[in-house]
Amino acid sequence: MGVERITTDLAEAVAGVDLCILATPVGVMKHLVAQIVEIQGDTPLLLTDVGSVKRLPHAELAPLIKGSAVQFIGSHPMAGSEKTGMEAARVDLMDGATCLVTNEDGVAESQLELLEGFWRSLGCKTRRMTAEDHDYAVARVSHFPHILASVGATVGLAYDDIAELSGGGMRDTTRVAGGDPGLWTEILMENRDALQRSMRESIADLVKLMDCLEKDDREQMHAYLEEAKQKRGLI
Repeated sequence: MGVERITTDLAEAVAGVDLCILATPVGVMKHLVAQIVEIQGDTPLLLTDVGSVKRLPHAELAPLIKGSAVQFIGSHPMAGSEKTGMEAARVDLMDGATCLVTNEDGVAESQLELLEGFWRSLGCKTRRMTAEDHDYAVARVSHFPHILASVGATVGLAYDDIAELSGGGMRDTTRVAGGDPGLWTEILMENRDALQRSMRESIADLVKLMDCLEKDDREQMHAYLEEAKQKRGLI
């Protein structure tokens, strides 16, 4: 599997295909879908995406494809790194990753199986979720960690001359803060409702830890760190 052909012509890109992956921001996606619906006419086509939020694309694309031969099922392969562009491509990127699949519009089981089969052919496991459950889950395991990494980099490296003192711990915990700011601003804002819940919980936990420090409460600090260690072991 590899690049067979490249085109900048949308009609040529979707000609004769069963599955089309929209690897664009949501704001661009809806304009492409409107054109694809017109291009396809009565010719069936299954669309999916690789975006990090799901409620928004389902809501914005549903009215565009209603009554057409075009259908949409959301996809979110939980794979990648902070790097972007073709230079960051890896042949093993999807190996063992979980691809989350959202079918908000009741697309037929046969189409779901087609899509899941595609992701499995790349090495993924698949899991079906509602768009709401997806956004709530990834707010916790993806978007919130990005916030923490950004805060860690900003606070931890507040002074330029301190960077040379940092070791593996700082590099590991702040790695994803090296991601594209434009892309991540869009992701975080699109999922802000779910993300705020995780952030409020983290603020409460930080206050709890600050209280441990102020009171020299080693028992509670140890208990918190022990729980965190156990949670970390889940992955």
